[in-house]
This record gives sequence, structure tokens and C-alpha cells, in this order.
Amino acid sequence: MRLPRSFAGWTIAVFGVLAFALGLLGLVSPDTMLAMLGFEVLDARPAGDYTLVYMAASSMAAVNMGVYYMFAASHDFTPFFRWTVPFRLVTFTVFTSLVVSGAAPSEFFGVGLWEGLGAVITGFALWREGKLLPSRTQAPAA
Repeated sequence: MRLPRSFAGWTIAVFGVLAFALGLLGLVSPDTMLAMLGFEVLDARPAGDYTLVYMAASSMAAVNMGVYYMFAASHDFTPFFRWTVPFRLVTFTVFTSLVVSGAAPSEFFGVGLWEGLGAVITGFALWREGKLLPSRTQAPAA
């Protein structure tokens, strides 16, 4: 895999590496991840509690997402970089709302902050590189 060729690419690569690593942590040690997020860690789970199943599913999604981000960064796939910005801002809004409403513990705000701050940094990098908006020029028809 190639190293990113732009500041925006590096922001995506760093996010990808972190998502991959945290996803692996969630797969290997879900209780550690639950504790990091501020959720209660139980010695034994009652019947019908699917917390560990959800942790495995979301951790696997994080692993996959990390790979997608690293792949996009290594290929300088700027359209992907642009697509992440608004969706990560939506994620920030939803996750922050969960904390503010009391549905999630305050530690969970770190996830929202990670998404929001990452989106702003990537957006800034794209703006600085003149790539925030897609080019309006089209290739001539063959």
C-alpha cells in the first residue's frame, strides 16, 4: 500500500488506522472497549443481553471501515475524502445528541468528538488543497 500523497489523504489514513486498531481492540477485548466508552462492564450477562454481539458487529464494521479509509488514502481517492466530511459531521451530531440526552455516558462524547474533529480537519485539508468541491470542468466528449 502506498503512503498518502496529500494532507487530506493523511487525515483519512490516520482515521483509518485508528478505526482499524480500535475495531481490533473491540473484537479482542470487548470489555475494554465498553469501559473506554463509559458503558458498564458486567461480570456475567443475563439471557437476552446481546451487548457482546453488538460489540463484535460494530467492531468488525470499524475494522472494515479502517481498511476502506486506508485504501482510499493510499489511492488519493479525493471523492471519498469529500464524502466522509458531511457524514462524519452527521455522526458527530447523532453521537453528541445521545450524550446530551442522557442516553449515552459522557465518555461516549469522545467518539463524537473524534468524528467531528476529524471531519473538520479533513474538510480544512481539502479546502486548503482546492479540492473541497468537485471540479465543474468536464472532459471533452470523444
